[in-house]
Amino acid sequence: MCPSPGEKKSRVGVIGIIVTDREKQAERVNEILGEFGDVIVGRMGIPYRERNISVIALIVDGDTDTLGALTGRLGSIPGVQVKSALVSTG
Repeated sequence: MCPSPGEKKSRVGVIGIIVTDREKQAERVNEILGEFGDVIVGRMGIPYRERNISVIALIVDGDTDTLGALTGRLGSIPGVQVKSALVSTG
């Protein structure tokens, strides 16, 4: 089924986040994730102590504009790297 004119196409996917400066950036990352909570289906965060980084995996469901805004805002934070893999669900 195609979206009607003006309707945004929904995507489901995974967003991977690497935080290399956890002490300075964790609060800002969490603020942004809270702002986009309506598109986050699930979240897993792992402190990778051996490398002194944190790894966050998000399962998301939303339109491409919203998901792009989420990844863009996260990626603009110094010490934060973001990659996403999204698929169309219909």
